[in-house]
Amino acid sequence: MKMKEREWARKIAERLDKEIQDCRAEPEKDLIYASEILNHDGDEPLYNEPATYTTDILIYKKLEGKKWKPRVVIETKLGNEKGSGITTHDAITYSQKSSSHKNVYPYLRYGIFIGNRKHHPLPGRLFRHGANFDFMLSWEGYHPKGKEWQILVDILHKEIKASEKLEEMIFESRKRQRKKYFALHRPLITKLIAE
Repeated sequence: MKMKEREWARKIAERLDKEIQDCRAEPEKDLIYASEILNHDGDEPLYNEPATYTTDILIYKKLEGKKWKPRVVIETKLGNEKGSGITTHDAITYSQKSSSHKNVYPYLRYGIFIGNRKHHPLPGRLFRHGANFDFMLSWEGYHPKGKEWQILVDILHKEIKASEKLEEMIFESRKRQRKKYFALHRPLITKLIAE
């Protein structure tokens, strides 16, 4: 049965929302990518309305009242009848979207998730043009098989922790009592289709 991308993303978000502790997962949530200063009133900047992109799935931390903080964006794509579905244009566009969001939220983590890839691996064009992705994942079908669901959930838990750590490092770097890191290493972790 063929599924539409929005419907697929919504179903994934609903399931993630039940599974990811301390965070919410919501499909089609707007997230600011730019807020331009029009001019100044003395020393105070006067801003234009912020510009937003709609994310396919947003994982965010619910705070007190109506406040929330974005942690992870998941852009979704579906393979076509041949399993393909990601073009070079898609890879470049989504990677640029990631960069734009990270300029506003420097602690944000960003990934691309492709469903219905059949037997095909992640496309090489994502490796070449997806420099701003923190993770990439594909499923053979619309629904997880074998370890696919658990791998998605594990990745998201790690990305939420990475977002929290980045936020701490960026925004507490000038505090006297901050944690004083002397190294940062971002490893490359892969999973083979046969695993």
